[in-house]
Amino acid sequence: MRGSIGSDIRRGLARPPAAPMPGRAGTEVLDASGARVAADLRALLGDDRAVLDSPLDLVRYASDASPYRLVPRVVVVARDTDDVVRLVRWARASGHGLTFRAGGTSLNGQSQSDDVLVDVRRHFTGAEVLEDADGTGVRLRARPGHITARANALLRRHGRKLGPDPASSAAATIGGVVANNASGMTCGVVRNSYYTLESATLVLASGTVVDTGAVDADERLRAAEPGLCAELDAIRRDLRADRTLADRIRAKFSIKNTSGFHLDAFLDEDSNAATLRGLAVGSEGTLAFVADTVWRTVPLGRRRTTALFRFATLHDAAAVVPGLNDAGAEAVEIMDSASLRAAARTAGAPAWVASLDADATDAAILTEVRAEDDAALDAFEAKARAVVGRGEGAGAAGGAPAPGAAIGGDFTRDPAVADGYWAVRSGLLAIIGAARPDGTALITEDVVVPPARLADACGDLEALLVKHGFLGAVNGHASAGNVHFYLYLDASQPDQVATYRAFMTDLVALVVDRYDGSLKGEHGTGRNMAPFIEREWGADAVGFMWRVKRALDPHGILAPGVFLSDDPEVAFRDLKTMPTLGSEFDRCIECGFCEPVCPSRNLTTTPRQRIVLQREMARQGWSGEVEAALVDEYEYAGVNTCAGDSSCAIACPVDIDTGHVMKQIRRDAWSPTAQRVGEGLARRWGVGSAGARVAVGAADVVRRGLGAPGEAALAGVTNAGRALLGEDLVPRWLNAIPGPAPRVPATRATQQTADAVLFAACINRIFGPPPGSGALTVTQALVALAERAGKNLWIPDDLGDDCCATIWQSKGLDAGNRLMAARLVEDLHRWSDGGRLPVVVDAASCTLGVLEEVVPHLDAAHRALHDALTVVDATTWVRREVLPGLGEAARLGTVVVHPTCSMHTLGIADDLRALAAVVADDVVEPVVATCCGTAGDRAMLHPELTETATLEEAAEVAGVDAEAWVSANRTCELGLEHDTGKPYESVVVTLERITRPSRPSPK
Repeated sequence: MRGSIGSDIRRGLARPPAAPMPGRAGTEVLDASGARVAADLRALLGDDRAVLDSPLDLVRYASDASPYRLVPRVVVVARDTDDVVRLVRWARASGHGLTFRAGGTSLNGQSQSDDVLVDVRRHFTGAEVLEDADGTGVRLRARPGHITARANALLRRHGRKLGPDPASSAAATIGGVVANNASGMTCGVVRNSYYTLESATLVLASGTVVDTGAVDADERLRAAEPGLCAELDAIRRDLRADRTLADRIRAKFSIKNTSGFHLDAFLDEDSNAATLRGLAVGSEGTLAFVADTVWRTVPLGRRRTTALFRFATLHDAAAVVPGLNDAGAEAVEIMDSASLRAAARTAGAPAWVASLDADATDAAILTEVRAEDDAALDAFEAKARAVVGRGEGAGAAGGAPAPGAAIGGDFTRDPAVADGYWAVRSGLLAIIGAARPDGTALITEDVVVPPARLADACGDLEALLVKHGFLGAVNGHASAGNVHFYLYLDASQPDQVATYRAFMTDLVALVVDRYDGSLKGEHGTGRNMAPFIEREWGADAVGFMWRVKRALDPHGILAPGVFLSDDPEVAFRDLKTMPTLGSEFDRCIECGFCEPVCPSRNLTTTPRQRIVLQREMARQGWSGEVEAALVDEYEYAGVNTCAGDSSCAIACPVDIDTGHVMKQIRRDAWSPTAQRVGEGLARRWGVGSAGARVAVGAADVVRRGLGAPGEAALAGVTNAGRALLGEDLVPRWLNAIPGPAPRVPATRATQQTADAVLFAACINRIFGPPPGSGALTVTQALVALAERAGKNLWIPDDLGDDCCATIWQSKGLDAGNRLMAARLVEDLHRWSDGGRLPVVVDAASCTLGVLEEVVPHLDAAHRALHDALTVVDATTWVRREVLPGLGEAARLGTVVVHPTCSMHTLGIADDLRALAAVVADDVVEPVVATCCGTAGDRAMLHPELTETATLEEAAEVAGVDAEAWVSANRTCELGLEHDTGKPYESVVVTLERITRPSRPSPK
């Protein structure tokens, strides 16, 4: 039981007991904290927080985006390079293996371990732009845990980007991009990590740290590692002497290839330090740990032209690829009919995609070029149209397209349309994975053939998939001959594993023997292709790879079982079983795209891990010691520290809203008594909200009267309440909490004369502006701005009992939620004169609540009332209706802006940015401006959530010399003030202040 009011996590997660499943975690996870290895690592690192060994921690790290699942003995959260040095020296002495993981988006098991798993995401973030002294180039220094998309966001300000552009960039980290030699849509074989990574700082298995970019790198390396250098010299000499093998290596890397060590580094480099840089690329953590990187960047191209061409068959689409390459296309992506049908509901998909039936043979080519001027785009468009049969004169006089020509599509320079096309392509992995049968995992294969032979290879691959009973969905980076396809596998069924084995045997034969291609083009070898490396490369080349491995990791401590393996069964063991949960979680393929935006990512668990943990509970049969231990830890780590902000649903390609499921668990965990209390509070909300305002006022008096001792006393009172009623029910006192809000201002307008109704949110009726600021509340500012612009806002005088219901929805108090939702809709309908007047809401989270979140809790009659309403956020209304009526005003220099998660969900973040651009000359939006974790009162329930959610953002904000810090939701502003020390306010308040008419000076 948690608190006297009766919330029980076991009630919230109750499921009928079932038979335990294969692949479940053993009871050893219950004893890991007492194991010698954990104790040794704590002593080694001197920080208990760096060593994770609870059942929940071991299980949540057991899964990644791959189809494999291994439960580690212990997880270490490395804090810096010195930690890694200590770890490798300890592993060498103890015989334990180390596997490094950052984003966990790798698809072939390369970040899996049943020994010591090292998390290098949390503390290995950070990137900075390095401009060349002569101003001719831009480089980037980035640490391995830094998200690739965030690095590109930083570079975008300079008109540059990284060469590698994997579809998983929003979640994949720099370290993973290097370790897997991940490429992507436009990278090809000339912009990948091997060619654009200028230097790297490496930690070798001996503990030696090598900065390959140092002027004296070779001298230092030879002094520290003379034996290693001698062997590298010998390997280089022997490889160069074997001209046949050297030519074979050159040929293999002339197309995409990540299924072998970069032996071409010995052919390209005379320097041992530079050779190590090349070998580290694509080595999947088996040769060294990449602790830091410096990149040569490539031009972004400020303008672009994009086309999605439709073809009658996959063969026709593939046949135009060489011509588009010759025309200068930067990206040529191919999608067959099955892929397109899977993405038909993606926002931005062309209408014809939704019309494809199950027998359709259509395919599509997505192509794009970026440039700095329109002339270059014009030239490419003309060439590309000619290649696909859509050029000038094609299909003249209404005739049918020529055989093999595109049957639809053309170029667009509209960014929104182009982004829609790319959303179709980049989301395919998760979209196809979400459509898999219950109980199956998704396996993604990734092969390469010479681009000129792509058309034939696509047909052969489709036939092979059909032969073995797998989904015939084929897509990929056609410009590089890089094809992806997908297998659904229930690893608990031996016959399905046998089918998978037979398919892999045939696939290897097809790719190697018929096309002399690559078994892996960009996803890395991992465990998936480890048994087949020699089949692709031959014994001589693999012999050299083993020489490299033994030279750099003679004790085999780095990523054991990955890449090079003597075990022919490594690809078919430890495959992930996928129990069904009966919720939207069943669509999850554990890709990890949700993790970078999750507020609790640096504190407890992420959306992916919340799902992984529930799946393990199901594997345990929803009973037993392990399940009980997981459920107990899940209360805080899974449910209580979930902000429920739906940021994960925005990031997820298939819209899985983990926060929504956590709210359902909160709902189910409450006792009937608690639900009645929630309903009673909703019924008397006018009294409750007024009481909250009085309490805030009383607390403000104490604080102002007693100072720091007063703050401590307030904290003591709230802590006592939390101990009595529960930490997830009673808020904790925060120093950032302001004084009470003034009363809602009276307005001159009436319902009859109003242009809009202003619904002042509870949070703006309770909390005032930052202490000592003299600012208005957002409600007051809206009224003032409306009058200034000649708009009539009306505030009803009976607001007190109404709320957007988010409080009840967030806590899972369902009865109160339904009551408040119905009352709110009735009153809004009445105030708006049956929907004649638009309703303006002055807090973004409340706008979301009124617009969307109350709807599932309404009956049919109330839904009809809701349908008649026009609800608009204050920022949107001010931008559309008020700005045109305001005069010019003196602008601020710099303003920092924080779009809230509610604004992202509603698609109105641009309204906040537009208003910020009106109030200041320079608008700074931090690269990592994700959800602040405040989530209404959740920051007051669990302050550690918002404090860790904003770590990266707060660091960037601290480096900006700004005059104002703005957002559009009062509680978010309070949380951000608590985290950054900056007085955040609504952008509407800032706008009112700078446009306020100056008063004449007194005489």
